[in-house]
Amino acid sequence: MTSPSPEEPLLLAELKPGRPHQFDWKSSCETWSVAFSPDGSWFAWSQGHCVVKLVPWPLEEQFIPKGFEAKSRSSKNDSKGRGSLKEKTLDCGQIVWGLAFSPWPSPPSRKLWARHHPQVPDVSCLILATGLNDGQIKIWEVQTGLLLLNLSGHQDVVRDLSFTPSGSLILVSASRDKTLRIWDLNKHGKQIQVLSGHLQWVYCCSISPDCSMLCSAAGEKSVFLWSMRSYTLIRKLEGHQSSVVSCDFSPDSALLVTASYDTSVIMWDPYTGERLRSLHHTQLEPAMDDSDVHMSSLRSVCFSPEGLYLATVADDRLLRIWALELKAPVAFAPMTNGLCCTFFPHGGVIATGTRDGHVQFWTAPRVLSSLKHLCRKALRSFLTTYQVLALPIPKKMKEFLTYRTF
Repeated sequence: MTSPSPEEPLLLAELKPGRPHQFDWKSSCETWSVAFSPDGSWFAWSQGHCVVKLVPWPLEEQFIPKGFEAKSRSSKNDSKGRGSLKEKTLDCGQIVWGLAFSPWPSPPSRKLWARHHPQVPDVSCLILATGLNDGQIKIWEVQTGLLLLNLSGHQDVVRDLSFTPSGSLILVSASRDKTLRIWDLNKHGKQIQVLSGHLQWVYCCSISPDCSMLCSAAGEKSVFLWSMRSYTLIRKLEGHQSSVVSCDFSPDSALLVTASYDTSVIMWDPYTGERLRSLHHTQLEPAMDDSDVHMSSLRSVCFSPEGLYLATVADDRLLRIWALELKAPVAFAPMTNGLCCTFFPHGGVIATGTRDGHVQFWTAPRVLSSLKHLCRKALRSFLTTYQVLALPIPKKMKEFLTYRTF
């Protein structure tokens, strides 16, 4: 056995739920969802037993190894008066499946809200949306832990939630009732659209950072790509051999990744529908018999904040980190019963949730993006693939800007 690579993720901390009440028959212990607030000041996890835990970030010193805490704490966060942030427990009354933080609204929009909605709950603060087992969506104010809104419409489990990154407080929900629903929290949580077409439970929804596209993954071999402007279907992406269960856009909206029970991640160009590459999850040790065929079924995939890495969680008890330009993982970490993963928005940390209701925090690669990649990321944040291809520039440059080469 080779010695561990210095790049391999190190376990920084593990949070565990308290002992559940034995009489609560509704309880379920899985951590189906974990999330960081966009500004990196809060962490939330559905710790099972109908409870969501809100924890100020960074974690208290006793949870973080010496030397790391200072790196993870930015001066920007320091200026916010971290001592005022207190851990909170949100009792949702139902099993919690999906979580999503809103972006921070700008100060002008807060004043505008107060002026035009004096009698309506203030959702101009940082809020957390929770998707529940009974189809309800509860909206909470993070700072106080107060319940602001209760959104009704879904007929089954709300499996995933996603806010538009622009701060417009448009919320998308994905449900086992085979629909996605669009809600406007600036209008009392009004349901403004229902997206139908999936034939199976919808597991995941992801909005592109430029707010132009929505991807949804259901228990089907294809994923749906929707327009966030017209709420119509743009195209279906077909290429997986089994159910797709997770999806995520790159930070510049130029790439989309999808993860499936077929043990592969496919990287797509969402503008053209072209399949750019596949990442296959092979077992580190050969299977003894056919019973292990689903050992590498994927549960979750997410992009790193600078857009150079992916993290995946699979049933083979491994967290993998992939470099975008390579077709093999660059690092592994052992984790049991993993269900979900997400990167800290400023990089350096990955959070994972498990079937036991635990959350683990791992070191993630800290990289200095090349000037080439920074230029590509800046350009692709506002140029589609077709617009890049129309530019009067050399072919090799077009291939780089469209992620055909790295």
